[in-house]
Amino acid sequence: MPALQRLAIEGRIQAWNLPQGVISHLFRDIAAGKPGTLTRVGLGTFVDPRLEGGRINAISTEERVRLMTIDDQEYLFYPALPLQVALLRGTTADSLGNVTMEREALVLEALAIATAVHNSGGLVIVQVERLAESGTLPPKAVRIPGVLVDCVVVCDALEHHWQTFQTPYHPGYSGELRTPMAAPGAMALSARKIIARRAAFELTPNAVVNLGIGMPEGVGAVASEERVLELVTLTAEPGVIGGLPAGGLDFGAALNTQAIIDQPAQFDFYDGGGLDIAFLGMAQADAAGNVNVSRFGSRLAGAGGFINISQNARRVVFMGTFTASREALEVVDGALRLPGDGQPKFVAEVEQRTFSGALAAADGKPVLYVTERCVFELTPEGLALTEIAPGVDLERDILAQMGFTPRMPAPLREMDPRIFIEAPMGLRETLLERPLARRLHLDAAGEVLFIDFENLHIATRDDVDDIEREVETRLAPLGRRVYAVVNYDHCRINDAVLEAYTAMVRGLEERFYTRVTRYTTSGFMRRKLGHALEARAVAPHIYQSAAEAEAHLHDGEG
Repeated sequence: MPALQRLAIEGRIQAWNLPQGVISHLFRDIAAGKPGTLTRVGLGTFVDPRLEGGRINAISTEERVRLMTIDDQEYLFYPALPLQVALLRGTTADSLGNVTMEREALVLEALAIATAVHNSGGLVIVQVERLAESGTLPPKAVRIPGVLVDCVVVCDALEHHWQTFQTPYHPGYSGELRTPMAAPGAMALSARKIIARRAAFELTPNAVVNLGIGMPEGVGAVASEERVLELVTLTAEPGVIGGLPAGGLDFGAALNTQAIIDQPAQFDFYDGGGLDIAFLGMAQADAAGNVNVSRFGSRLAGAGGFINISQNARRVVFMGTFTASREALEVVDGALRLPGDGQPKFVAEVEQRTFSGALAAADGKPVLYVTERCVFELTPEGLALTEIAPGVDLERDILAQMGFTPRMPAPLREMDPRIFIEAPMGLRETLLERPLARRLHLDAAGEVLFIDFENLHIATRDDVDDIEREVETRLAPLGRRVYAVVNYDHCRINDAVLEAYTAMVRGLEERFYTRVTRYTTSGFMRRKLGHALEARAVAPHIYQSAAEAEAHLHDGEG
């Protein structure tokens, strides 16, 4: 809202900027008649009263945030305030004012706001597309009960009731149907894609993920291109869980979600540590690891949900170009060719602290700062430079364009070369890889070794040697033989090392195993490995399931 921003920046209205999740919870607490919201969200940021207290200008003197200590733990208290008017929206209202949201992309804080304003003695106005007779709306579909509504405004949906800032209506956004998930076209190999690719290496299977607006949206595109979307659950703060969050002016909506919940409930989940990892934008960062995304000179962007998310996610990856430059970089033979100097974004001190590096470091939170030319990591001593892109000169392209000198633990690693080529990176295979140590498990009785080679790619002689070494490490100290069950589901063994692999297997059987059973759902793998084992005089039968393999472990078949 640029006009409102100008009024606030110029000091013509009183204005505060508070974390979006705190505001969501404050609505709910006002509705319940509580004195306010008590939380740790905002500590160490510009919202903290020891810094700016969320004030936007000098005429905003009222205290909207207080510091409190409970059992030696610091909290921020956001006092309740009376609310006079609510302007909300829904899809259908009946003649009693009950409102449904079947065509809305999000439900947001509609119920909490309506309740808070009603209980404060204010006026609740709801805009809808259409009217229905009382008693015709399914009770469970009503999101704002009529007892809270004072006025309903019916408007033309195509002209004044768009689902998002960009889309008039999409049934996929409202969850009315599941749409074909057409993969977006591959991103051009730009700074944006390079940053998104490096960030995507931080994904882990089964992670619950938040993608911020702007640069982090590229992680979703890269995840789609690399076929890893189904390995993670993407979320966005307005209340979508699962599916593919939309970007740009559709941000907040999502296609093919698992659930669309109230925004206060989403922030309950976030604030309680439900996010495994968050990918967020980064406009400025400083030596202490502080990040600014909220205010730059006369420009007021606001914090949105950034403070809640960055403070409470278990891991955070900040993403942004190294400098602010209009010139495009080039990638030549897998190495960067950088534009001329841009405006520094790694500065001595950020203009406003939207993320506290010191607080995160004290909590031991893993935090990365990913750019197209290098990667930084948060340490207790501040920012440390850990990776550098191929083709980048450390002194000229990095240190000379920073407002401080980062820590540089030697040696610097080179960013993964796959990031800088046009071809897909093979991210899916990388994410599904697990260290060998986590693939071997000896049962409690010490009688059966379970070996899980699912999704493992055995490509080199070193891979074969590593497997032999890991099994020896586990079994040699026992001084006796054990049974073994091996899972070969989706395992790949290169033909060039198949002979060495089967020779290694025979050696392990002779030294450590009483009997071995193997299984895989792949008929091709059963034939390929079975023939190779038979050639080494190793029992070749491979079962189709773990249950079959375990059932026949002791009956002489193996």
